[in-house]
Amino acid sequence: MGPRRVAVITGAASGIGRAAVELFTSRGCDVVAVDQSADAMRWAADRDHVVCVTGDVSAESTNAAAVEAALREWGRLDVAVLNAGTVGSPGLEDAGAIERFDEVLAVNLRSVVLGIRCAAPAIRDTGADGAIVATASTSGFGGDPGNWAYNASKAGVINLVRAAAIDYAVQGLRINAVAPGPTETGMTQGLKRMPELRRAMARRVPMQRWATATEIAEAMWFLASPAASFITGVTLAVDGGLSASAGHFDLPSNPNSRETEG
Repeated sequence: MGPRRVAVITGAASGIGRAAVELFTSRGCDVVAVDQSADAMRWAADRDHVVCVTGDVSAESTNAAAVEAALREWGRLDVAVLNAGTVGSPGLEDAGAIERFDEVLAVNLRSVVLGIRCAAPAIRDTGADGAIVATASTSGFGGDPGNWAYNASKAGVINLVRAAAIDYAVQGLRINAVAPGPTETGMTQGLKRMPELRRAMARRVPMQRWATATEIAEAMWFLASPAASFITGVTLAVDGGLSASAGHFDLPSNPNSRETEG
């Protein structure tokens, strides 16, 4: 048996990031868990095989600190899961719209650039099948009403992954992304107060439900694993078929779906 693989996972305090930390450690990885809130990371502080780094992922220093923690604790880095994200798109002509746009791009796109920049040299030095997985979104494939900043940031992640994958392929580093559809996370908790909207969103998904965070983490695990050794530059939609639909017609309903019950 070889050494345990080592991963950096950002946005690790909750939702998809937390699910990824739990999944990766359960399958034999050591993990550097990164988030901006030390309080939100308390659940991971005493967990075996996890080291926590607190900071703003849109700052290069935080990404560098995460890589340094991996090398200090375990002497290697095999995988980076660049998952941190934020939402929020004010009206494009509203006061403060450009400032919020800059914030969304900083967390959702700039942090992925910095994550690749900081993690790639250490992963390359490890010499194994290295992988970086970013979190995009089905909102990066098209537009949503009132969501222009988020749409732009996630579309940027998708094309960044394509371009970076081309540059790093000959260096033995694979770069891919997952594009979740509607998923149960901390960012979507507010929609529980809007059950009609939740059900309407589920009805647009051919599988007629939302994803769990663990289902997205499983796709991250696959793309980071040797099982995906000839996959790079891909954005894998993990969306229950949402992006497969042209949207012209109502989808067949599933009377057994929890999300579509009245």
